[in-house]
Amino acid sequence: MRIISGKHKGKRLSAPKNLPVRPTTDMAKESLFNILNNHFYFDAISVLDLFAGTGNISFEFASRGTKQITAVDQFFGCTKFINDTSRNLDFPIKTIKSDVYKFLEKNKMKYDVIFADPPYDFEKEQFAKIASLVFENDLLEEEGYLIIEHSKHTDLSDLEYYSYSKKYGGNLFSFFELEIEE
Repeated sequence: MRIISGKHKGKRLSAPKNLPVRPTTDMAKESLFNILNNHFYFDAISVLDLFAGTGNISFEFASRGTKQITAVDQFFGCTKFINDTSRNLDFPIKTIKSDVYKFLEKNKMKYDVIFADPPYDFEKEQFAKIASLVFENDLLEEEGYLIIEHSKHTDLSDLEYYSYSKKYGGNLFSFFELEIEE
């Protein structure tokens, strides 16, 4: 995996082979950050990275200047790799080893971007539970996005707060946002 932009642009990172992960491809990540770059100033937002895995998305935000990043994963090997890499690169990433659903139920902080990259073999109800917990617990800032990465074979367009999707190869990013009263 590679950091696309920012102070560590071009830096290659090698995660241990035994982690239960499927990192977001560089092409998909670059496209996602092009969308986000048009909506946010990275140094002024807070990010929650769910099912963080290798920390690929967290590292990209940190390299671009984001100062408040929380990465949640239930696997010790993943949080250890993120912690070690963050320390080496001087990234401000806070890791939490937890089941994502339990974290979402207890968390009280709000975020500008909540990125979730759960296993692609999740049932639709498992994806829907992520969105419902985020919105029921009011975890998203007013102009923020919940972004769920999933397979092109999964359709989340009928879920509440769904806004749009972008497809990159076999990946889809579904964006969810609050409906703002005019």
